Amino acid sequence: MTEIDAKIDALVPAWLTLPDAAEKLGVEVTRVRQLVKEGQLIAVRRGENRVLQVPEEFIGDGKVVKGLVGTLTLLKDDGFSDEEMLEWLFTPDPSLPGTPARALRENRGTEVKRRAQALAV
Repeated sequence: MTEIDAKIDALVPAWLTLPDAAEKLGVEVTRVRQLVKEGQLIAVRRGENRVLQVPEEFIGDGKVVKGLVGTLTLLKDDGFSDEEMLEWLFTPDPSLPGTPARALRENRGTEVKRRAQALAV
C-alpha cells in the first residue's frame, strides 16, 4: 500500500475508495482491507488526502474479477511491486487486444495468465 506515481495513476480509468469497494462487493470495509493484505486486491494511496483506493476494474458483479487473484499471485512471484503490477495490468497490449485488466473483466483470464507467466525470468 504505497503512493502511486502520476504515470501509473493516469493508466487506471477509475478508482474506488475502500468503503466504495466494500459496497460494490457487499462486504464490510474490514474485509476489503483483508483482501488487500492477502494480495487479492491492490490498494494504493492517491489523491490530495492520500486515501487508499483500488482500481474499479478489479470489481465486477459483486465480487473480485475472476482471474485477478491468480494473475496478481503470478506477477508477485515474478518479483513485481504493486505499482509494476498496476502498470502491467493497465497498459494496452495489442496482442490481447486491450489491457490485461479489461481482458480479465471479459473472462479472458487464461490469456492474461499466459502473458504473466511469460514475464517470469
